[in-house]
Amino acid sequence: MKKVRGVFIKNDNELAIMKEANHIVYEILLAMAAAIAPGVATMYFEEIAQDLCKKYHVRPAFQGYNGFPYALCCSVNEEVVHGFPSTRRKLREGDLVSFDMGVVVEGFHGDAARTFPVGEVSAEAGKLLRVTAESLEQGTAAAQPGNNIKDVSAAVQKHAEANKLGIIKRFVGHGVGLRLHEKPEIPNFTSAAAQELLLQPGMVLAIEPMLTLGTAEVDILEDEWTAVTRDGSLSAHFEHSVAVTPRGPVILDC
Repeated sequence: MKKVRGVFIKNDNELAIMKEANHIVYEILLAMAAAIAPGVATMYFEEIAQDLCKKYHVRPAFQGYNGFPYALCCSVNEEVVHGFPSTRRKLREGDLVSFDMGVVVEGFHGDAARTFPVGEVSAEAGKLLRVTAESLEQGTAAAQPGNNIKDVSAAVQKHAEANKLGIIKRFVGHGVGLRLHEKPEIPNFTSAAAQELLLQPGMVLAIEPMLTLGTAEVDILEDEWTAVTRDGSLSAHFEHSVAVTPRGPVILDC
């Protein structure tokens, strides 16, 4: 595997393994989505994730990563990312629940996230879900060979700001491969200090907009992991692992 400015370039065989890993993540996300209902404790989704990792004979990518204790990041409402599954917290009608999941296949990581409604949600919450997913689509479409990494960031930012949503800046997307977090960083916004990098076939990018109905500021809870919006506003998180190919971007988690 070669590097370009510190970014690993995957060959066809490595991309095929990453496709397998990400497809398993996709199947796990689908299974968890099917179990969403008011009254369900969020720990149940951790059980689904663990059971399916055993079924597919894969290792959960997050469990043990820098001490994270679970296979699944499960975040509800104002929890932006890295939420802990809980036996005490039960979903309620109108909630938003985010699942961020990763697995390892033959050393390569799959990584994807989705946010789902719990029953009927408010019009504002529905807009947040729609625009965050659309922002991911815009960022993914910009991951063309020959484009700059800034083009991905700008595409996400433009759509989020056009819809007057807050953009979380503390957490960003990243490269993914043999390690869960590789170069390059992929912010969901542009700045003068942002990295300049031409995208090349073989790069794999985890693009992951995190948007809110309010502030972009976050706080970390006492568990030292769960990030919440400082003003308590709703948040949403969508993520694809995207391979840059000569034909354009290819979503791996499908």
